[in-house]
Amino acid sequence: MNILLAEDEVNIASFLERGLRELGHRVSTAHTGAIAWERILGESFHLLILDVIMPQMSGLELCRRYREAFGYASPVVMLTALGTTDDIVKGLEAGADDYVVKPFRFAELEARIRALTRRTQLESHLPPVWVCGDLELEKETHRVVRAGRSADLTVREYRLLEYLIRNQGKALSRRDIIRHVWDREADRNMNVVDVYVNYLRAKIDRDFPQKLIHTVSGVGYRMEA
Repeated sequence: MNILLAEDEVNIASFLERGLRELGHRVSTAHTGAIAWERILGESFHLLILDVIMPQMSGLELCRRYREAFGYASPVVMLTALGTTDDIVKGLEAGADDYVVKPFRFAELEARIRALTRRTQLESHLPPVWVCGDLELEKETHRVVRAGRSADLTVREYRLLEYLIRNQGKALSRRDIIRHVWDREADRNMNVVDVYVNYLRAKIDRDFPQKLIHTVSGVGYRMEA
C-alpha cells in the first residue's frame, strides 16, 4: 500500500515509517499538516495515518479536508494522545475510520491497518443496495435515503448504519458493534456506541412514525422494520 504518515514528532515518525516499510508498504512522511495536504494533492494514497496535534494544520482538519475533497475510499487512522470519549468522537466525526491512543506499540497499529484492509476487501463484495423498510443504503455512493429523503451521515454513522442493516433482525451487543464498526475489542469507551446510535436515530428515525433502530434491553440494539 501507499501510505501517508503525518506526524510532527520526528522520532515517532521515523519509528513508524521504518516499521511500515518493513511490512512492505510505501510511505510518504510529512511533519506538518500543511506539507501533508500538499502530498495529498499531488499523490494518491491507500491509507492515511494522521497525528491529531500538528503545526500549521491539525490532523482533524486534514482528515476533514481529505474527506470533502476525495471521499471515503481510503481509510484514515488517527494517532492521538487524547483518549477520552469526546476526543475520540471528534476524530471519528472528522471522518476517521479508527484511532490509536499514544503511547502504543507498533503491533497495535499494524493490527488496525490489517483490520481496515480486510474490511475494505470484504466491502467490495457486498450488494450495491441494502434495504430496511423504506430506508435504502447505497454502498458505492454511501447515499442513504429514507422515504425519498436523503440523510447526510458522517463516516462513522454510515458504518454503524451499514452494520445494523446488514444484520437487521438480530440483537447486537455494544461489544459486537465496537468490534465490527470500530475494529477493536475494548472494555472501555462502550458509551461511544450509544452516542452514535443517538446521532443516527436523529437523522433516520426521529422524523418518522415507524422506528427502525430499537433498543434491546440488557443487550444493545436491533435494526428492524
